[in-house]
Parts: sequence; C-alpha cells; structure tokens
Amino acid sequence: MSTGLWTQYALVCVAVAASIAYMFRKLAPGLAIRSQAMLSAMLSSPRRSPNMQRLGRALKPREASGDCGSGCGSCKSCGSATSAHHNASEQPLTFSKKPSRT
Repeated sequence: MSTGLWTQYALVCVAVAASIAYMFRKLAPGLAIRSQAMLSAMLSSPRRSPNMQRLGRALKPREASGDCGSGCGSCKSCGSATSAHHNASEQPLTFSKKPSRT
C-alpha cells in the first residue's frame, strides 16, 4: 500500500475520533468530565514522568463557572433541570394515533 493511502486512513481515523469525542462531550457531559478528571489524576501522579505530569495538569477539567444559564444541571452549578426557566406559553407536544379506517 502506498504512503498516500496510509495518510488518508490516518486522517479519516483522526476525523472519526474527533467526532466521537465531540459527541461524547455533547451527549454525556457529566461522564465526559469525570472521565477527563480521572485521566488527569492518573497522568499527574508523582510516579509519572514530568512530561506526563504536565499533560495531566493540562487535561484537568475546568471548574464550572455557574453562569451557563441553561438549567440543565449537568455542570452541577446551574441547579436542577426542574429549576430551569420555562416560558409560560410553552407546552409539551402530545402525539396521538390517527384512527384507522375500516
């Protein structure tokens, strides 16, 4: 196989990995932050090399600022999901089955 083909495979692999990481962060932010904190703690332990400790400190997740305003509760600073501000004119959609013709 040629070098160009391997380069193409590598770029596609990087793009897929980046897409999966982005999806993981968007759909499961709490789990992603806990996983990132765990990886950071493992890498920044004193028995690791200085370069790994530096990488561990760089990967440490930031603290929640408390001003996300969505009320989602995923960052542990916005309150619960029920405390989100709901517009009084918004109502949930309800779907019903269409009656069958006989």
